Amino acid sequence: MRVLALLIAMTSASILHGGTTPSWTGTWTLNLERSRYTPERPPFRRAARRIELSDDQVTIVDDIVGSRGGVVHLEWRGRFDGTDYPVQGVDVVLTNAYRRIDDRQYELVQKMDGKVVATARLSLSVDRRTITTVTAGQTGSATTIHEKQ
Repeated sequence: MRVLALLIAMTSASILHGGTTPSWTGTWTLNLERSRYTPERPPFRRAARRIELSDDQVTIVDDIVGSRGGVVHLEWRGRFDGTDYPVQGVDVVLTNAYRRIDDRQYELVQKMDGKVVATARLSLSVDRRTITTVTAGQTGSATTIHEKQ
């Protein structure tokens, strides 16, 4: 369950449509040294995220390499309209509902089996090279830093 909670925190650094600028798109790499997790470090070695705009939706693909080498592949496709959209790649019913605050910030409510398990605020830096996500969840909190590649 702890691993799932940290994966939830990982998938929260995602971006939505409805005013989404191309600044959010591209490939982003998690900087583990700059990121902070409470109560402990994540159970993975590295993570990469790809954000793409297509039609009127956003697709977010996360590839996470675990501490023992296993790979987790997560995909989310949806809009930033506050509606729950499913996350593919986990063995539970996991959804993300995003809401745009402004051009550089979004809010996320993440649910597992219909119950809120995490909330997050995503912020794009002024130079548009870093996404900082502050997540509060049932089993801990995280501040993750993704850097544009």
